[in-house]
Amino acid sequence: MNEKELYDIAARMRKMAYCPYSHFSVGAAVLTESGKIFTGCNIENASYPAGICAERTAISKAVSEGERHISMIAIAGGPEEAEGIYTPPCGICRQVMAEFGGPSLQIIMKKGGELVRYSLAELLPESFSL
Repeated sequence: MNEKELYDIAARMRKMAYCPYSHFSVGAAVLTESGKIFTGCNIENASYPAGICAERTAISKAVSEGERHISMIAIAGGPEEAEGIYTPPCGICRQVMAEFGGPSLQIIMKKGGELVRYSLAELLPESFSL
């Protein structure tokens, strides 16, 4: 699985997002170390803290299926019905990524129309861990 293929899956997942409040759809695709792919989308709720980000949805699906090690995640987001824009993960998602991917986890996004890759260590230096 290459970066573009994983990003394309994340971009397709945006269509599944439930975002009636922000109108900002996000899709994510996780590649585990065993080679499995898990997807997610953002799911909002009228009680805002009850919503969940696409990244955590995909990671939760992976973990619930027994996967504990994530090697790559692609994130595609933007205003509904619009082309995707640069959408870096929020702080909570970065910390969850640290739990299951560690500092070498690769994060794929689109920036300026091109795919970019960051390690989690670049986006979350000195993350909390036990």
